[in-house]
Amino acid sequence: MTVLEQPGSYRPIPPPAWQPRTDPAPLLPDAEPYRVLGTEAAAASDPELLKRLYGELVRGRRYNTQATALTRQGRLAVYPSSTGQEACQVAAALVLEERDWLFPSYRDTLAAVARGLDPVEALTLLRGDWHTGYDPHEHRVAPLCTPLATQLPHAVGLAHAARLKGDDVVALALVGDGGTSEGDFHEALNFAAVWRAPVVFFVQNNGFAISVPLAKQTAAPSLAHKAVGYGMPGRLVDGNDAAAVHQVLDEAVRRARAGGGPTLVEAVTYRIEAHTNADDATRYRSDAEVEAWRAHDPIVLLERELTARKLLDEQGIRDAQEAAERMAADLRERMNQDPVLDPMELFTHVYAEQTAQLREQAAQLRAELAAAQELPGERDGSPQEGRQR
Repeated sequence: MTVLEQPGSYRPIPPPAWQPRTDPAPLLPDAEPYRVLGTEAAAASDPELLKRLYGELVRGRRYNTQATALTRQGRLAVYPSSTGQEACQVAAALVLEERDWLFPSYRDTLAAVARGLDPVEALTLLRGDWHTGYDPHEHRVAPLCTPLATQLPHAVGLAHAARLKGDDVVALALVGDGGTSEGDFHEALNFAAVWRAPVVFFVQNNGFAISVPLAKQTAAPSLAHKAVGYGMPGRLVDGNDAAAVHQVLDEAVRRARAGGGPTLVEAVTYRIEAHTNADDATRYRSDAEVEAWRAHDPIVLLERELTARKLLDEQGIRDAQEAAERMAADLRERMNQDPVLDPMELFTHVYAEQTAQLREQAAQLRAELAAAQELPGERDGSPQEGRQR
């Protein structure tokens, strides 16, 4: 028997501060993912926006297939494809103003390209040529983040700092369902809600964290339901419905910009390809499951809506495909060119002022490169010459 179970024991009454600080009802997501395409809500969608979304989806699909092919040719070290998730990627890019910031994960190269980043620069990190491969300030796209969810606190910090400075800036942070199991996810959402930071957290729930299904990560009704625990709205949306994703993200961005604080958006989508080119997805999911999701393809859904409303015809489809092929051909041509690399650039842009350890490492590499250049020349194709190259 505990002290509180003894007869006549003192049972404290919680003071008012223990009561709910926020009515949870308005924060809860819908019971079903929000949809636009194929519903009455589609009639209110902007035709020009739908056509732009379609063009970007087609281009994005071709970008994914071309980048995947480059890994097989040895031109990319690794590529985490976003095939099947293009609606999430494109909507995230198009919903932002030029002054806003996008914080992508490693799978979000397409979102960066849709925001205006050079396709080759977006792949430079995955090629192993540079730390990032592009200037984050130029396009307001943070470096592609390989560690899970570490970009989320960065997004909160930038958004909070911008508000303190009086800058009208919103940060949109993308993360996968696996990233929601990381401590950084909790810390970012908690800080954002307490500070009412102008940030939108966008979870692309593609079903698997590498090989781990969502059911083995969380027992929550949905990932969007986690929002109520932090005191922010949660939205659940069909991640393959480009119009719905854009609308939900647009509302969240507008709310953040108006001072309403953060929003957690979960998009229910699916990773059609393997986790990366190094993964064998057949070991943990069936072909039938993948084919079922192919029937809910984001390009097909939007194309069906546009053709039904006579906003797209066969010529329009061909035009979109040809534009995508031109992009792929340019990407292929430039990625097939051997890059000219300076090993000393490993130490560039790591810190504003190099640490003593970095200076020591740079001096060591410089000495090794100098020694390699002084080696006696041998006939073409010799091991010695190969090392010099």
